[in-house]
Amino acid sequence: MSESPKKSFLGPGKFILLLLLGLVVYGVTLVFWVPAGWLWHKASGHIQLPPQVQVQQVSGQLWNGTAGLNLGGFPARVHWQLSWPSVTELALPVEFSVSSSQSRIEGLASLGWPANFEVSGKGAVTVAEFRDLIRQSGGAMIEGQVSVDRFQVAWADNRLQQAEGSGRWPGGLVTWPMGNDTGQARFPPMQANLDTVADGVALTIAQQGASGPAADASIGRDGMMGIRVYKRMVDLAGQPWPDSASPDDVVFRVRQPLLPGGF
Repeated sequence: MSESPKKSFLGPGKFILLLLLGLVVYGVTLVFWVPAGWLWHKASGHIQLPPQVQVQQVSGQLWNGTAGLNLGGFPARVHWQLSWPSVTELALPVEFSVSSSQSRIEGLASLGWPANFEVSGKGAVTVAEFRDLIRQSGGAMIEGQVSVDRFQVAWADNRLQQAEGSGRWPGGLVTWPMGNDTGQARFPPMQANLDTVADGVALTIAQQGASGPAADASIGRDGMMGIRVYKRMVDLAGQPWPDSASPDDVVFRVRQPLLPGGF
């Protein structure tokens, strides 16, 4: 009996497929290893950043790099590391960290197709770093660190889809301007919760373990910001107030535009 001729394992079709696959892998690897500084130099002219954000130095590669930033006068460093893209989800995961001399936020971002973005993380912020900015705005100054236990933000379909998070402050001395004088009081441990609501996002501040808010803030989809301070906050500060007022009574309220055009 005559033997049938053996077929070559690496036929023309498989050879071309492997060649194309190799070229794709080589191309992706080459792009990821492009020097980040050179890439930013080429792209910076086409990217419009807020006036408060300045990129001062970029090093490393697109795959794994570091950039020095100036955020409204505060020096910071951002580090990123790309992961392999997800073909099934059409997304590019990016591990990141943003740090200053005393504060650090780290997490994971996901850039999706066509215009989806998700970011989550945690960290700690030392309030004293922002002392000058807080004083310029006439706000209250707290001592110590604020722990950001978690935050998660999702953007899709040209709008904010989700914004959630929580943070804690262990309590301590709080100072605030009072005309030509400075008021002060010691506060108990406080907590803050960020949630998505029907009309935007809302931040609630309350004493840890207590019921009822001490203050809350909201940003509507129309870009309007609202702040309310309750009598409960006045009680925590030990300031005099008529006894007829309930802890749930609003003693201060302000509403003003924050984001022109909304989100």
